[in-house]
Amino acid sequence: MKFERAAGILLHPTSLTGPYGIGDLGSAAFAFVDFLAEAGCSLWQVLPLGPTGYGDSPYQCFSAFAGNPYLISPDGLLADGLLHAADLHPLPPFPQERVDYGAVIPWKMKLLARAWERFSAAPNHPLQADFAAFCHRQAAWLDDFALFMALKDAHRGAPWTAWPADLRRREPAALAAARAQLQGALDRYRFLQFLFFHQWGALRNHARARGVHIIGDIPIFVAHDSADVWARPELFYLDAEGRPTVVAGVPPDYFSPTGQLWGNPLYRWEAHKKEGYGWWIARFRALLELVDIVRLDHFRGFAGYWEVPGDAPTAERGRWVPGPGADFFAALAAALGDLPIIAEDLGEITPDVIALRDQFGLPGMKILQFAFSGPNNPFLPHHFSPHCVAYTGTHDNDTALGWYRTAPEQEKDYARRYLSVSGEDFAWDLIRMAWRSVAVFALAPMQDLLSLGSEARMNFPGRAAGNWAWRMPPDALRPEIRDRLRELNFLYHR
Repeated sequence: MKFERAAGILLHPTSLTGPYGIGDLGSAAFAFVDFLAEAGCSLWQVLPLGPTGYGDSPYQCFSAFAGNPYLISPDGLLADGLLHAADLHPLPPFPQERVDYGAVIPWKMKLLARAWERFSAAPNHPLQADFAAFCHRQAAWLDDFALFMALKDAHRGAPWTAWPADLRRREPAALAAARAQLQGALDRYRFLQFLFFHQWGALRNHARARGVHIIGDIPIFVAHDSADVWARPELFYLDAEGRPTVVAGVPPDYFSPTGQLWGNPLYRWEAHKKEGYGWWIARFRALLELVDIVRLDHFRGFAGYWEVPGDAPTAERGRWVPGPGADFFAALAAALGDLPIIAEDLGEITPDVIALRDQFGLPGMKILQFAFSGPNNPFLPHHFSPHCVAYTGTHDNDTALGWYRTAPEQEKDYARRYLSVSGEDFAWDLIRMAWRSVAVFALAPMQDLLSLGSEARMNFPGRAAGNWAWRMPPDALRPEIRDRLRELNFLYHR
């Protein structure tokens, strides 16, 4: 799609309202799309949609291709006759304001298992043909993913590096035996993926009908304990036992004095290049079937990335290594045509990163919370070119109000003077600043539209637990917020 002046909201589906303990792809998601359209917004930015594991981070998933089964709507399963009303009662007392993953996950998986039992016992169910077609169409990643998850269950959740050697090394006889033994579990995991894609497809069709484009997200790295690494170990730096020899992170920065040790295995870029970056092209293709635009996480890693020894306790000890650069994006463009990519060009940005971004005409990101150190700060709108995306903040930042309450007084004073405001309504002051800028897109997290403080923060980079849990209050989509947003979209031609 073309980048044209527009605005929208950043909100992960887990943050939607609803009675089932976690936001899902049901009526609240459709209502959110309607809210966006009625407010004059044409963008909904989501975080990655993959199946999460330990820590519940959408940036550490069991697959780069699969969808998150926790997002499947129970109401959608009722409508398809896969659940009965009695299956949902008694409903656990889930908190409304946050996701209690420890309570939600076992309840949701039990519910999904019941839906699978009904479906597998109904050969004439109207969705049977669609399910078969889905399995055939997605087999390139789905078969490995289903086997990975079934084996993970069979080994009580242990990482694949702790499985027996013949399974770890994917010896054909061992895989064939596992497929035969675990056939029921394989079909169930395929079915859960079908349900996610089926429900997401209906939501995306609704968004298209309302003129709302969805911005998805590709994390640059994948989790070590994932179907991707287990199925294609030759694409990663691993030792003979499958353990990473070097891992990803970033050096000490704004967020962390010891850097961020992400721990993801690093790519053997030469191996990717030899096969024409086929794995990456397939990954982009898969996401572009679900969304309209891709935010490419940690863009600077494609120019050069921070390599940390696999046994290092922090990210302080590492080195910069060249990434695949222009060769990678040229291959993507040759396969996919125009690249509807937003480059997440934050962090330690060097001239080669800017050159790579500009060579392929990718808009970068401008975070307004970073802007108020003084008039030369590049995150101030008077330095913007139109080909960028302005954010009040992202999932990795504090909320706008949380930032304002804790920022140094000198920065708060500069912000008030720059914006010509008192600071009493700071979140909306920052939203207005983004919307009236020349940036082609303007986006704000839902928390900022609700003027919420640090208690509503989505993620603390470098903190292992307690993230990704915030949910909107049930009355969040109020008419006064919709009307206020619509006025900004009108005034600033968004």
